[in-house]
Amino acid sequence: MAIARQVLCLSALLSLPHARSQPLRYSVAEEAPSGSLVADVAEDAGLAPAQLSARRARLASEDGRQRLRLDRATGRLVVAERLDREELCAQAPACTLPLELLLADPLQFFRIEVAVRDVNDHSPRFPDEQITLRIPERTDPGSRFPLMGARDLDIGSNSVQSYSISPENEYFSVSFGSQSEEEKHVDLVLEKPLDREEQAEMSFSLIAVDGGSPPRSGTSQIHVVVLDVNDNAPIFTQKLYVGQVLENAPEGTVVLSVLATDQDAGSNADISYQFRQEVDQSESVLEIDPVSGEIKLAKPLDFEVAQRYELSVRATDGGGLSAICKVLVEVLDVNDNAPELVVSSFSSPLPENALPGTVVAFFSVRDRDSGANGKVTCALEDQLSFSLRPAYKNYYELVTVTTVDREETSRYILTVTAADAGSPPLTTTQTFTVDISDVNDNAPVFNQTSYTMYVHENNVPTVLVGTVYASDADIGPNAKVTYSMAPAHPTGQPPCSCISVNSENGHVFVLRPLDYEQLKQVEVLVIASDAGSPPLSANVTVHLLVVDENDNAPLVLHPAQDSSPASSELVPMSAEAGYLLTKVVAVDADSGQNSWLSYHLLKATDPGLFVVGAQNGEVRLRRPVTERDTVKQKLIILVRDNGRPPLSATATLSALLLNDFSDVRLPHGSPDMEDEEDSLTVYLIISLVFVSLLFLASMVTFIACKVCKRKELKDRRVLYAASNFPSSLADAASTGTLPHPYCYEVNLTTGSGNSEFKFLKPILPSLPPQHCALGGDTDGEQDFPHGPLTTADVAPENAGMLSGEQFNSLSLN
Repeated sequence: MAIARQVLCLSALLSLPHARSQPLRYSVAEEAPSGSLVADVAEDAGLAPAQLSARRARLASEDGRQRLRLDRATGRLVVAERLDREELCAQAPACTLPLELLLADPLQFFRIEVAVRDVNDHSPRFPDEQITLRIPERTDPGSRFPLMGARDLDIGSNSVQSYSISPENEYFSVSFGSQSEEEKHVDLVLEKPLDREEQAEMSFSLIAVDGGSPPRSGTSQIHVVVLDVNDNAPIFTQKLYVGQVLENAPEGTVVLSVLATDQDAGSNADISYQFRQEVDQSESVLEIDPVSGEIKLAKPLDFEVAQRYELSVRATDGGGLSAICKVLVEVLDVNDNAPELVVSSFSSPLPENALPGTVVAFFSVRDRDSGANGKVTCALEDQLSFSLRPAYKNYYELVTVTTVDREETSRYILTVTAADAGSPPLTTTQTFTVDISDVNDNAPVFNQTSYTMYVHENNVPTVLVGTVYASDADIGPNAKVTYSMAPAHPTGQPPCSCISVNSENGHVFVLRPLDYEQLKQVEVLVIASDAGSPPLSANVTVHLLVVDENDNAPLVLHPAQDSSPASSELVPMSAEAGYLLTKVVAVDADSGQNSWLSYHLLKATDPGLFVVGAQNGEVRLRRPVTERDTVKQKLIILVRDNGRPPLSATATLSALLLNDFSDVRLPHGSPDMEDEEDSLTVYLIISLVFVSLLFLASMVTFIACKVCKRKELKDRRVLYAASNFPSSLADAASTGTLPHPYCYEVNLTTGSGNSEFKFLKPILPSLPPQHCALGGDTDGEQDFPHGPLTTADVAPENAGMLSGEQFNSLSLN
């Protein structure tokens, strides 16, 4: 009934909201066989048996021994090994095994207390198998002779309950009783006076019986020797001697001294001492001097092994009479045991995204010392990210305080120090190495905000132009970076197909040759992605600049160098040094210094006559023209760029040195027709002479017709004779220039066999009126300040008197 009542109380406690604070209490008999059922822990804790396996349930004890075992499949607590209450708790009135039921995911624990019930597995045992008593024959009836009682390792009703004598005799009886819990005594009582002459010796058995079921007993043989008269037995000064000694006291230290006196004299007063240790203390660390009664240390003490020693000291006089006293030696604890730290659970590595309050370790501390020497406190040394949190009793939890960052600290060395309150205090340190596992919380980072790379045009395919590099602060797959490309300005089109990036090492390649004149710059976006889940990425802009190479030769725009016959530049014989013949115009498709052009006179009929401007390409006369100079001049101009190596082109032009305007020569053909030029020149001269004569004849005929019709012509149409010209016109002819009011035009037909000079069109009736470049009438008539011009004034030879500047103002058609 009592057991059932305890089970009901435990069930009620388990149903409370704070069931964790109340232990689950059970009991089991000692010596129970292995596998014996103790209790159904899963049911009492409100857990399903499946949860025990899923949450890795296990039992933890303070000393680490697994005397009881948890069956995860059924949730039952069973006996794992033989339980001996006397070995576990000695003579303590209550024997309890504290356990902890630990569960993970999440961490949870239940306290369990299993009381070990005593069974009658030990028989009473006397210290001596045979006791000899020497009793004087004149001893009065009722005299008591103290005996060392039997000891039973069991407790309660299973300990010694009664004594008896076998066989019974008329001289002695046994008296058993106790004055206190600590002082139990057994006396042999003399019932009838002894008579040595009638019976000098006798023997019988003293039997001790315990209260077990069935009862157990122990026996000691008593041999009584009847002596002659020794009237006084020794008497101790104290019935109980108590001494204290520090556990670190050296060997030979005197703990206490016992003293007994005898009123007899002679040998009957000579007292000797000896002691018997309690039966459960087989190996004594104490010794007694038989003469002085001093009790000394024979071996070092250990408070944690035994806290006190109980002795029975017998004092015997020379006549055989004796007395017995009790000696209690208490061992005083010294702080000689450092605290012990037992880890029950430890989690490492810890993910870096673990929330604050995550339990990293669960452990207990204990100290085998007692009192202040056994009071232990724990502290975590110099750590801001972790802290210690008391769980219950002597259990602690090591928990996180803040979130941890593996990239900042990948490993924490946590030192827990357990210190007792002794003097001086003893400490124990436990080191927890907590590795932080990586979480993909860092995107790749490029080592530059942007990249600028260069490639020379006309490059070979798949040329390496640079490398992009991104690092990731994570580790493992979270730090493996791969590269890809995207358009720099996403509009749906793919990135330039001429550029590629190696996905593993970030090498940037140009896949095909590039032309600077077509593509000068390319911008692409390189994306670096890690292999985390989900992956993180970063991007950077890569500017690829195409470097110009000198791969384009200069192109001559003027004079034209096509297959058609080239025009000839006309140079008057009166031209002075510095006269501008023409200007060579060329361009280069390259850029920079590759497009810087310089002009050089490569070849000329008369190299000393011409000079070419190196920077502007202007062809000028180096010196004035003389009669000795060849009429037909051929020049080859070299146009060269500033590249390395330089490229060049040539421009071929012809120049005609003219005495007057009628001395116009046909332009040269192509350089390939040099053999035909001489004959062509002859034909041109003949043609020019014929045309000039025809022109003069036409002019004479026309003037004659006009003279005949003079009366019909208006006054403003009158053509005066040469003698009527003003002197200013003659001055103009002598200087080679015409007055500004006159308008003239020279038409040269290139590639034809004739040339036509037209002067003073307004006076020719067959031609439409022309406006003068410098002035004119609106009625189609030409006004002259000095009157009409004569035919002599418009003769072809006057054209040769034009200055170089006026000649250049002529339009070439």
